[in-house]
Amino acid sequence: MSGEIDIFTSPGLREDLLDVLRYSSGVLVIDLSGVAACDACGLGVLVGIQRRAKAMGITLSLTAARPYLSRLLHITGLDRIIPMPA
Repeated sequence: MSGEIDIFTSPGLREDLLDVLRYSSGVLVIDLSGVAACDACGLGVLVGIQRRAKAMGITLSLTAARPYLSRLLHITGLDRIIPMPA
């Protein structure tokens, strides 16, 4: 992913990630290195995709989050719900 994950981009991102899930199996890793900003809508997309992936038997993990995003995921507790391998 790249750019901003916010109220304006979240609907399209959700649809894109659902398409990816349809063709995934096993593990899906989302690279966050290009994400410049993320708001509550963006976090909601990540939670929703994680729930859908889990229901489909797919393990979702996030990688390469910038420090601000890692902190946001930690503060919100999402780092305990969605794995973030080092």
